Parts: sequence; structure tokens; C-alpha cells
Amino acid sequence: MPSYRVTLSIGTLRPGVRPDQVLPAAAESAAQFTTVEARDLDVVRGEPRLVVRYEGADDTVAVRIAAVVESSVGVLADVLDGRVTRRDGGAWTLVGSV
Repeated sequence: MPSYRVTLSIGTLRPGVRPDQVLPAAAESAAQFTTVEARDLDVVRGEPRLVVRYEGADDTVAVRIAAVVESSVGVLADVLDGRVTRRDGGAWTLVGSV
């Protein structure tokens, strides 16, 4: 089964939300539908970026799962940007946006 990842750029947290709540919530929302392979949080040029890597049957399913992740994170924080990529050999290919 192909490996996908959703990458979300995160802005301001909602009132009462702790930073350590966001990544687990993102991974848990994906885990409702598929196997989560990894999760990570990076800071790129001062902007937090959340990454959840998961299995998907195809691009359409992967984008739907990413939309669920984006929606669950959106309850906790402003989502500034989101994209879905698929692992193709040694590279990540852009599949779509969320």
C-alpha cells in the first residue's frame, strides 16, 4: 500500500489549546481510517509544520484522510496551508492540497 503524508503549516493556537495537543490529535484522526507510519513537527523559517505519514489505498483516499486531519487540527489551531504527497521510490510527489 502506498505511503502518503499530509503536511500542515500551523498558525495561532485556539484559546486553551496547548502546543503538545496538536500533533497527537492529528495522528489520532488519521489513525481512525488507516495505519499511521510516523508523525513529526518541524519548524521551517519560524513556521511550525506538522507532518503525519500514513498508508493509503490510492490518491483519492489519501486526500480524504488528509482532509480529516486538517479538519481536526483546524479545531485546535489555524491551518495556514496543507498539502498531500505520495512516496514514489526515493521522492515525495505532490498529490494535492487540503
